[in-house]
Formats: sequence, C-alpha cells, structure tokens
Amino acid sequence: MTEQKDNKKHFLKRLRHRYRLVVMNDDTFEENFSLRLTPLGLVILLGSVTIVMVMLVTSLIAFTPLREYIPGYADVAMRRELISMAMRSDSLEQALIEQNMFNENITKVLRGDIKPDTAGTKPTKKEYEKLKLNASQNEAALKYTIESQDKYSLAYGAESNKNGISNFFFFTPIKGVVSEQFKSKERHYGVDIVGPENEPIKVTLDGTVILATWSSETGYTITVQHTNNLISVYKHNSVLLKKVGDYVKAGEAIAIIGNSGEQTTGPHLHFELWYNGSAIDPQGYMVF
Repeated sequence: MTEQKDNKKHFLKRLRHRYRLVVMNDDTFEENFSLRLTPLGLVILLGSVTIVMVMLVTSLIAFTPLREYIPGYADVAMRRELISMAMRSDSLEQALIEQNMFNENITKVLRGDIKPDTAGTKPTKKEYEKLKLNASQNEAALKYTIESQDKYSLAYGAESNKNGISNFFFFTPIKGVVSEQFKSKERHYGVDIVGPENEPIKVTLDGTVILATWSSETGYTITVQHTNNLISVYKHNSVLLKKVGDYVKAGEAIAIIGNSGEQTTGPHLHFELWYNGSAIDPQGYMVF
C-alpha cells in the first residue's frame, strides 16, 4: 500500500517537472526559440487548444453557409422547398395519369370501341312481385308514432303547444317610441323602438340563446328560442351580453341598444317575434 502511494507521488512529481523545448539553427547552433513546459501544462495546453478548435468548427458549421456542404445538414428552408416540390411533382404525375386515362377513354368512344355493360340484368316484374313489402307490427307502430309528432317543432315539450301563446306574459324588451310598425307586406317583420342611449335590452320570455352574431346589415343580433315554438329576435345592438347556449330568464338583460349595421339610421331596437315559423306583430302582445 505504501509502495503504491510512493509511485503515485513520484508520478505526480514527474508531471510537475519542467522541461525546455529549444529550437536552434542547425548551422550556427544559435538558439532561435525556447519554451519551458511541464507535462501537466502540456496536457492542459493541448486540451485547451482542442476545445477551442471544436468550438470554432461548431460555430462555423452552425452559423455560416458551410453547413450546406455537409451531407444531411441542409437549410430548413431548402428542405421545405424540396418537400413542396416533391408534393407538386406527385400532384402533376397524378394529374397526368388521369389526363391520359381520359384521353384513352375519349379515343375509345370516338372509335366505337365501347365494352358492353357487364352489370346484371334488371329484375323482372315477377321478381318484384315476390318481394314482401308488408311492414311488421313494430314497424307500423314506429311509423305511426313518428308521423303523429310535429317533426319541425322547436318547442321544449309537447304539452306546451296545447294553449298556444295567448296566455303568455311578455316582458317588454325596452321602453321607448315605436318609429316603425310591423309591415309584413313590406318585408318588415318587426317593430323599431327608439330608446335612450346605452339602455339594456331585456329578453321577453324565458328561453335559450340560439344565435349571437354580427352581420353588415343588422349589426349585432341575438336570437332566443322560447317554448311553444316561439322565437324572439333583437337587432342593431351595440353590445351582446349573452352567447349561444346561455339560458336566460324573462326580463334579463341580453344586449345594449345600439346603431350597428347598415339598415339603421340611429340608436334603436328592431324586435321580431316568430311563432311556428311565421312573423307576428309584437304590438299585439306587449306595450312599448
């Protein structure tokens, strides 16, 4: 154990011994250059030079165009361009194949070289008569159930259609002056109510918002689906306070009066009521 320690100390001492490297003129033996180094210093010097060279080469490859000359290390933009060109060539090849097939078919048609239809013959009348077209008991019951229902109704329940909307209590969306009456013949399917600026627009009945959007003609528009296949529409708002899918209660603010859209000349609310797919006059159910 002691001998190993002595050898280790001796080796470390030898690494620290100084040596002198001399460059002399061969003719005159004049000393031109000399360098004093230890073996440990020489190793450190060589390691430092190696690290610097590696960093220099890496920088040249990473930040200069030299990387393009290394196989498999092409520019990203070039790779994208190559992929795009490959996709275009594939598309052109497919288009060329389809064009050749089209030309061949046209040539065959012009020559009259048309193969007869290989599809099977059509069933005869007797074969049709053999088919059993009588519905089963379950199918007949299902058909009766579906046909007895209103397929296009948007109402929430069948019981709500019994009494119509005559017994509904409509909440007035906004208090103001009616500037334009309901005129279905002139395709004006609602009433225009002029109200104070920044006045909130309130929903007339409980329901669910089915449309909350903006268009160049009617501006910010919100539509609410109520029971009994009744829909209310509120147009030309400045701000919408609800989004599609929100459930709202009667009298709850859903928008702010505004002047948005091309079909308006001032701040007002265009209010519509649609019942069973037809527009009805809101003034027959509420006072503004």
